[in-house]
Amino acid sequence: MKKNWMMWSLLGGLGVVAGSAMAAEKPEDADNFYKSEKVTMEKVAFPNQYKMKVAGNLFVPKDTVADAKYPAIIVGHPMGAVKEQSANLYATKMAERGFVTLAIDLTFWGGSEGEPRNAVSPDLYAEAFSAAADYLRTLPLVDRERIGVIGICGSGSFAISAAKIDPRLKAVATISMYDMGTANRSGLGNAVTLEERKKIIAEAALQRDVEFAGGETRYTSGSVHEITENSHPIEVEFYGFYRTSRGEFTPEGATPQTTTHPTLSSNVKFMNFYPLEDMDVISPRPMLFIAGEKAHSREFSEMAYQKAAEPKELYLVPDSGHVDLYDRVGRIPFDKLEQFFSEAMKK
Repeated sequence: MKKNWMMWSLLGGLGVVAGSAMAAEKPEDADNFYKSEKVTMEKVAFPNQYKMKVAGNLFVPKDTVADAKYPAIIVGHPMGAVKEQSANLYATKMAERGFVTLAIDLTFWGGSEGEPRNAVSPDLYAEAFSAAADYLRTLPLVDRERIGVIGICGSGSFAISAAKIDPRLKAVATISMYDMGTANRSGLGNAVTLEERKKIIAEAALQRDVEFAGGETRYTSGSVHEITENSHPIEVEFYGFYRTSRGEFTPEGATPQTTTHPTLSSNVKFMNFYPLEDMDVISPRPMLFIAGEKAHSREFSEMAYQKAAEPKELYLVPDSGHVDLYDRVGRIPFDKLEQFFSEAMKK
């Protein structure tokens, strides 16, 4: 696959990137496909506001009491991933702690509807979280006034976008957040110039002509399919999760060649995505931004924290990189998440 502009724009301007996930070897505490005997899992589907099916996995603690109402958490997967990558793990672990949880596939990804596959639509991505709230609020075991959200990587920005216009989402936690708008407009460390941005936009526009005429779909961004001694540490970090047994997963109808990769012609939709603007409308609902101390994406969590109104908290996980918080159960601060949602959604 041709080197994609998104990955190289992210890498531009970066020297050495610190982090503990800098090798393809699977860390001992990585457990993306974790299963629990303490919870039940049910595949579910529900419509969004535009009558498109959203797919999810519903996790319920086995020790629930009849007629009781439980707080719920919606979990969104990293951008380019599916619910089986990281989101299920978080949903399972939080269900073990007494929450009803729902890991969802964003529209155009995994089991959710939307054509073409892997298309980018920030509005519909955010809508998936509100659609999940629609569904959860109909379940007899869920307290409809106690629904929170966890957004991992790009889903952190989509969860924020949803919460800005959906006050039913009572608390928001982001994990290794990517602001997908800033990342596409400016890259990491503002490495992308205006002229480079215009070139990206022009290339995507011309690709629309190709696809309208029936030509082949092109893909961009996502994880590389091979690494060499010259690979950048960020490429190695993502490869170690998405292209190895640690986290590799190919949904039905997809191929290894297209997984993680958005379509080139649609990815510029992120250029018009500003999730961190007007975040004060979320207050007084609390927000928690969790990032690895050594994560290449740490700047986005810090930016969001600065722009958010109180109550808010920035929590840095020591000696951890971006992907460490996808699946390393020894690093992910589940105790912190339990405390946050228990306090934020207490009766």
